[in-house]
Amino acid sequence: MSSFQIIVGSMLGGTEYVAEACEESLLELGHQTQLHLQPEFAQIEKKNQTWLICTSTHGAGDYPDNIDQFASDLRSSTEDLSTIRFLTIGVGDSSYDTFCLAAKNIEKILLSRGCTCLKELKTLDMSQDIDPEDLAQQWIKENSDLL
Repeated sequence: MSSFQIIVGSMLGGTEYVAEACEESLLELGHQTQLHLQPEFAQIEKKNQTWLICTSTHGAGDYPDNIDQFASDLRSSTEDLSTIRFLTIGVGDSSYDTFCLAAKNIEKILLSRGCTCLKELKTLDMSQDIDPEDLAQQWIKENSDLL
C-alpha cells in the first residue's frame, strides 16, 4: 500500500477535521499515514510518497498561517520532487471569488515542480449544507483505485 503525507492548512480548525477523516479512510484502506498539522517542508517525507493536501483559503486568497511557509519553501525548493504523487482538497465558501484559491495555487506549484496529480482538485463548499468530513471520506473511497 501507499504511504501518505497529509499536509493541512487551516485557520480555524475545520480543515483539520477533514484531514483527520481522510486519514481514517486511508488507514481503513491499508495505507500508512502521517498527519502534518504544522507542516514543515524540510521535515516531510518526499521520496515515493503520496501527498494529500487539505487546505482552506484565508483572507484575499491567501494560505492559512500554518501552511504559508510550507508553500513558500515548496515553491523555492531545488529538490527533485518528481516522485511525489498528490491529491488536493480545498475547503472554502463559494460566495467568495477566492473560493479554494489556496488549494488551487498549491496544486499549481506541485505541478510546476514535476509532481503527479492523481485526481483533480476536490472542493468542499461550506456555504452549502454539507458534512465536509463525510464528503472527503467518500471521495477518498471512490478514488481508492488511484491510490
